[in-house]
Amino acid sequence: MKPFLRNSICATALLCAFSGVALADLSGTQTLTGTQSLNLDTGTTAASGGDILWNGSSLTPQGAAKAAVMPGVSFDAVNQIVLQGFLPVLGSSAAIASSSLTVGTVVGVQTNGGHVAKLLVNAIGGGSITIQFTTYGVTGGGGGGGPTISRVTNNSSDIPAGFPNSGIAQGALFKIVGSGLAEGGDESLHDSNAPAGLPKLLNGAKVTVTSGSFSVEVALYYATPTQIDGVLPSNTPTGSATVVVTHNGTASSPFTIQVVAAGPGITIYNNGTAVAQDTARPNDPYGGLITFTKSAPPGAVIIIWGSGFGATEDDDVKYTGTPHQTNVSYTIYIGGIQAAIAYKGRSVYPGVSVFAVTVPQNAPQGCYVPIVAVSGNFVSNTATLPIHAGGGVCSDPQYGTNGDQLSGLSGQATVKTGTVYVAQVTSPSGGGASTTTSVAGAAFFKISGVNFAGGSQVSIGGCVVLATTGSGSGTGSATGLNPGAITMTGPGTGPVTLAGNSLVPGVYGATLSSIPSSGGAFVFNGAGGPDVGSFTATVNFSGSLLSWTNQSAAATVNRAGGLTVTWNGGEPGTYVTISGSSAATGAGGTVSGTYTCIVPQSLGSFTVPTYILLSLPAGAGSTAVQNNTNPVLFNASGIDFGAAFGFVQIAVTSNYN
Repeated sequence: MKPFLRNSICATALLCAFSGVALADLSGTQTLTGTQSLNLDTGTTAASGGDILWNGSSLTPQGAAKAAVMPGVSFDAVNQIVLQGFLPVLGSSAAIASSSLTVGTVVGVQTNGGHVAKLLVNAIGGGSITIQFTTYGVTGGGGGGGPTISRVTNNSSDIPAGFPNSGIAQGALFKIVGSGLAEGGDESLHDSNAPAGLPKLLNGAKVTVTSGSFSVEVALYYATPTQIDGVLPSNTPTGSATVVVTHNGTASSPFTIQVVAAGPGITIYNNGTAVAQDTARPNDPYGGLITFTKSAPPGAVIIIWGSGFGATEDDDVKYTGTPHQTNVSYTIYIGGIQAAIAYKGRSVYPGVSVFAVTVPQNAPQGCYVPIVAVSGNFVSNTATLPIHAGGGVCSDPQYGTNGDQLSGLSGQATVKTGTVYVAQVTSPSGGGASTTTSVAGAAFFKISGVNFAGGSQVSIGGCVVLATTGSGSGTGSATGLNPGAITMTGPGTGPVTLAGNSLVPGVYGATLSSIPSSGGAFVFNGAGGPDVGSFTATVNFSGSLLSWTNQSAAATVNRAGGLTVTWNGGEPGTYVTISGSSAATGAGGTVSGTYTCIVPQSLGSFTVPTYILLSLPAGAGSTAVQNNTNPVLFNASGIDFGAAFGFVQIAVTSNYN
């Protein structure tokens, strides 16, 4: 391994290496009224008991529970380690008066079950209080009739079974999710640098992987009632294998996995940003972590963290100061441009891998430039990187956003947003026919419990893939905001009042006859209401509406051959979004994948890369081409971010082979 790479790795805290590890926890939001208690280990309320009791004017710890206000901190900045240091010193059984519980206040709690929790006051008044909470290490409880495995995935990619890239590689760090997997109370990340390396029995649990006559116990980083992380031995045979968790002598049912030679996963944080370091900043926090405000410049040599890059000769149990490369062949794309690879293989930590690559000089720039690792037909998850010439704060001017704004939003536990738009959508209506609808719409929400920094975002010139299961992964909550009456005046259209949606508060809309081919200005006026102040915002169409010229090419999509899309028209100086989705149903249920590519409108054509399509399951789905006007930001009291835009979308049904 090259010296600069070894030094960069060793300077990185395990927090960075394992930022994709989500310790088991319970999150939710509850409104307490009158006299009501909240059990933070279960998330349930009752008339008494629990961990904290609200009596209309104060919060009081119950039983052996302790609590304390944590001044001057944000909810997202508080983690289990902070709570474990804070509560033994400052936790108390004393009541916390409502005067100390203003909106935004963070409270730490030691529960009766021995766990730690953080609370965020979202609303208070009229004798009630709304609390957002996270309790560490309690989901599933660990009780019941023995261990149960619900899913096994690569720890970094977390791609579920049913997708073509869900296999787990030899030597990979993998995670087991379920219930009753281990004893609770200990969520510490164990040290591979200990004399014996990682333990194989932890919190009453052990993990056995079996493939034919091959059977081995796995080295474990940590074990909780709902999640275990371990290292798949490098000598595990490829093909079908089973995983069994034994907790206090009781074994789970075998869970089948597919072992592959290479199944790369890129570790992410900020809901999508790759855990990566700029080697030119080795003395920065976490060895030069790349962030929205400290972007990677083109030409930089960066270290990308992940797992499943392929087996090496290194020990799967112990830390090593001299890791080795894997023999697996890789291609890495940054913003669709192939990147030169200096190193690919094991890091100093068992199961954790790194790539050392050079950011291409001609890579797209932005806050969400996609990065993908490909080995043969196996494609990693899609992560993103902030890239900006000279480093510093990233920028996506087409979206009206930059790294400073994104860092601010990602640090907020609750964000209030507003959008207004004009849209023309052409979609299949059966029998080969299609229907075109034009609307004016608005959406105003207070969103809590999610990260606003990433997800399915992608910078211009790139593509990103999102994999989901039929069960969904809903986290966080959205509450509609009332902006008062909203009207829209457009070309040839008198003031139209947008009607509210009784089923989805915060959403408003009105049907329009069409968007004129000559374009024009659509002016929104908000009168202001209980939650949002008055505003004015304008959406402009120049008159050059998008036309998708080769729609038939998307009727049948060969995932191994790419998909070329061509178009005419569109707003000059804007971008075109090409998206598609497919779904498949198997023994594990329904899985669906969605890709999004965003490219300059001026190109007139774009080919969706093969490695993007290969990430989708083979099955029925759709393809859409959309052109957005550049967003225009607007301000209104009561919201953190407001944007106005228009779009034209054309969608067809597709079959992905």
